[in-house]
Amino acid sequence: MPINETHLYRKLAWRLLPPLYIIYVLAYLDRLCVGFAQLQMKDALQFSDAVYGFGAGIFFIGYMLFEIPSNLILEKVGAKLWLTRIMITWGLICCAMVTIETPQGFYVLRFLLGVAEAGSFPGMILYFSYWFPAPVRAKYGALLITATAASGVLGAPLAGLLLGMDGAFGLQGWQWLFLAEGAPSVLFGFMLYFWLTDRPAKATWLNAEEKAWLERTLAAEQRADSHHHAADLGQALRHPKVWLLALIYFAVVINYYSISLWLPQLIQAWSGLDNVRTALLTGLPYLATVIVMVLVGAHSDRTRERRWHIVVCAWVAAVAFALSPYLESPVLAIGAITIAAAGIWSILAPFWTLPHTLLKEGPAKASGLALINSIGNLGGFAGPSIVAWLKTATGDFKLALPLLAATMAAGVLLIFVAAPAEGDKVADGRKKAQPAPIQ
Repeated sequence: MPINETHLYRKLAWRLLPPLYIIYVLAYLDRLCVGFAQLQMKDALQFSDAVYGFGAGIFFIGYMLFEIPSNLILEKVGAKLWLTRIMITWGLICCAMVTIETPQGFYVLRFLLGVAEAGSFPGMILYFSYWFPAPVRAKYGALLITATAASGVLGAPLAGLLLGMDGAFGLQGWQWLFLAEGAPSVLFGFMLYFWLTDRPAKATWLNAEEKAWLERTLAAEQRADSHHHAADLGQALRHPKVWLLALIYFAVVINYYSISLWLPQLIQAWSGLDNVRTALLTGLPYLATVIVMVLVGAHSDRTRERRWHIVVCAWVAAVAFALSPYLESPVLAIGAITIAAAGIWSILAPFWTLPHTLLKEGPAKASGLALINSIGNLGGFAGPSIVAWLKTATGDFKLALPLLAATMAAGVLLIFVAAPAEGDKVADGRKKAQPAPIQ
């Protein structure tokens, strides 16, 4: 009988998305919790905005330096082993954050946390490409990437609760935050090894026809327009369009992490609420973002279009982000930052379908995905640092946010060079990429 593709994709989603989703939620909670923790850390440890901004951002230096080696190791040893290692080490370092007393200790542990976590996101994107064909990659990728926003929905009220535990058992609220994020990561890391399956060929939960169809379909996509693909590590690192995608991602990420790491302070500055109520209110932008991300990813797959989905989301987000510090009403300001967050996050699923049109399976894809993510994530250092510097110099966010928004609005225009219109068709498995169903 022919393969029922819809049934197979749902089967893959139910098996693969839950563990990846949990990894992603815990990874992003790890990045969010420092934003909530600083509501108390700054006063408790006498950290300035500049200290916090540099410490928050130096994570991404460690992340960038070890991103490509980490992804190449994952390609060699398999996702289950390497993602397990990543989770356990980052969880242990996150727990060690409770010992912070000085800016130098903050910087060192944040840098080591970036080293430990390097390769987690591109590793998941690479692993995702082993299982899901291109025509459904944005739809199911959007479901996966909603974990970043879902972690905000979960993390904001949790952060409010933990900050309220200030003094319990001799620990401050910000210390409880780091423990509550790090310990589950260690425990789940051990579980992950027994949950993940490296490749379709090893999946005992797929029948022989399903395994064969997946392998034939994914191989056919690689052959569909193979003359455009970087075939090895060197070609991937020299491919000009890979670097263009990295620059685009950088322009997006400086806004992405500026919102992520400064959102609690922005909301508190606009609303005047205490720490606990600020943390609770911070969940609302993330809740809206989850919904918009899924809709945009599904529409991008349905229309087989990527470029305009990226550009329109970026422009809408840039306008909202730039206006937010100038709106006098707290309700309007928080509404604008919600639109900005939804637009920025919705870029991600369509964007991450594009590198697969340039990179051949194996070391080329592993290194290319890691390069794009590592260069892009330098924006996680630049964005929060720029916000900290300009806020210190001017006393508010009115210069920093429009500057970052303009950078993103201009940067995403490179997508029309990096991803020609025909690239969308190749990415979606056209040009005879799909094999005939197995009978």
